[in-house]
Amino acid sequence: MKLQEVLRGAAIIEVDGDLQEPITGLEFDSRQVTAGRLFAAVKGTQSDGHTYIEDAVARGARAILCERWPEQRLPGVAYVRVADTSRALGLIAANFYGHPSARLKLVGVTGTNGKTTTASLLYEMYRKLGYKVGLLSTVVYRIDEKEIPSTHTTPDALRLNALLQEMVEAGCEYCFMEVSSHSVAQHRIEGLRFAGGIFTNLTHDHLDYHETFADYLKAKKGFFDTLPREAFALVNTDDKNGKVMVQNTRAAVKSYSLKSFSDFRCKILETHLDGMLLQIDDREVWVKFIGKFNAYNLLAVYGTTLLLGSDRDEVLPVLSELVPVSGRFEFVRSRQGVTGIVDYAHTPDALSNILATIHEIRTPDQKLYTVVGCGGNRDRSKRPVMAQIAGQQSDLVILTSDNPRFEKPEDILEDMKKGLEPGMKSLVISNRREAIKTAVALSRPGDLILVAGKGHETYQSVEGVNHHFDDKEELIRAFGL
Repeated sequence: MKLQEVLRGAAIIEVDGDLQEPITGLEFDSRQVTAGRLFAAVKGTQSDGHTYIEDAVARGARAILCERWPEQRLPGVAYVRVADTSRALGLIAANFYGHPSARLKLVGVTGTNGKTTTASLLYEMYRKLGYKVGLLSTVVYRIDEKEIPSTHTTPDALRLNALLQEMVEAGCEYCFMEVSSHSVAQHRIEGLRFAGGIFTNLTHDHLDYHETFADYLKAKKGFFDTLPREAFALVNTDDKNGKVMVQNTRAAVKSYSLKSFSDFRCKILETHLDGMLLQIDDREVWVKFIGKFNAYNLLAVYGTTLLLGSDRDEVLPVLSELVPVSGRFEFVRSRQGVTGIVDYAHTPDALSNILATIHEIRTPDQKLYTVVGCGGNRDRSKRPVMAQIAGQQSDLVILTSDNPRFEKPEDILEDMKKGLEPGMKSLVISNRREAIKTAVALSRPGDLILVAGKGHETYQSVEGVNHHFDDKEELIRAFGL
């Protein structure tokens, strides 16, 4: 593709070089540059791509996208200056891959909690309805039946467009993807055309990156601000931020709720250990999920399918067939009758929701043991809050290590301990395996154990190294199954 075609729509300030230069690929990592490629000098959180322009040229880059001219501009290389390389990269990636997002129905899911479950269930829903579907989630990327390990909740602009193009080539008609606040702030979704957007909820998270809740909200809202007029914006109006999200959207606004008036409504009629009876738009449906948070997720799935043109008489039977996502309220039962629950809850709101759901189904004689930690090099302010919530709603809370990353687990646990109140029964066991084993050893038949924070993850990140660790495997081993 000629450079001029690649740059179509990008806000170019100045060009030094030949716009007819053929471009064989795009890169923002100079180490991946090969002959004939365009290198985008992106300012990242850890480094600035402008410092690697010379290296990219030495590796064969034929074009450079930058915000400021390098000290030396070599003949035979086209230099293109823009105001924001991150924003431009999304646009040129869409151009290079032939705008794949416009060739299928792409729906984005954003919010603090529920993104993975909602996107994954939509994928499963449309597969059961007979379509070829793509999925981009925290857990996994899927191109119809093909699975690809997930590296980010939302991939970078280049990989994102490459995956969407692969979905189009595989015959996928729909793609459901999580849209993280980071991806909006970093313009990874720039140039994509969405058929719809879903807002789940907004609570305390990622303040290590966004610094303030207002910035976090602004990033989420930015997704809806860019939706086209032909798209829909489906928002949870039980969340006070739902209306804020769509203040400036051009999309058709639709709503869902359990409490307030909305386009799609749901009521929980019965809750049991193996599922719930829901009333959705005056129809009763049994689902294999429990908890109010899951009622919201399922209602979002239901509303989306109808907005995409499906018939509710076709959708509701499939809704009753769906099963929970791996690591989201996943059960393991011991031979002695102890129930272990593995969940990804890693924010105060998510943990509170999970514990509230457990209290809905537990009996007065069942004790609840909660094993929970907090990730390192992330928002420190939520650590004492997580411990406080777990301590208030559990018979015993065991504070332990999560993914310490480059922090000392003991320092993270000290932050968490500040949230414990007098009278709360607690243990601090840094080793996560030992913490889970201790909870099992203390439990009696009929008791409940919640292991929160890592869910589907099969690793523990310590000093830059991912060591195999799976909460579900650890529970099974501790139960002697």
